[in-house]
Amino acid sequence: MLTWAFGKNVPFMRTARLQFLELSEERALLFLRNRRRVQNHIGSVHAAAVALLAETASGTLLTMNLPDDRVPLLKSMQIEYLKRAQGDLLAEATLEASARSRMRAEEKGEIAVPVKVTDQSGAEPVRCRMLWAWVSKRRP
Repeated sequence: MLTWAFGKNVPFMRTARLQFLELSEERALLFLRNRRRVQNHIGSVHAAAVALLAETASGTLLTMNLPDDRVPLLKSMQIEYLKRAQGDLLAEATLEASARSRMRAEEKGEIAVPVKVTDQSGAEPVRCRMLWAWVSKRRP
């Protein structure tokens, strides 16, 4: 149900068929099956699909921890492709309690959300760092 709701608002997520496996205040775990629609020319998950997976995990986690009067904005995405991914992928984004408290208390700010992406073999084919900002929805 959660996957459907997000996919309705973010069509690209629906196209890639990302699946939410777990979502809590401190962790988001998403799954991406290595199927033809997300593959590159060598049969592994395309770099853009890996970026979508990491961005969705981190952005969803950040958004659910922000008060309703704030807007999340992705400032930068750093992804190092270390090796070819083997099979399906999992992305795990996490936020510590101190980060969550700061996000709720500050009207605007920024935070790096760590994302760990693992493939079917258990290896980490990419290293990700997502820098997110938030601002008030109200304009002066």
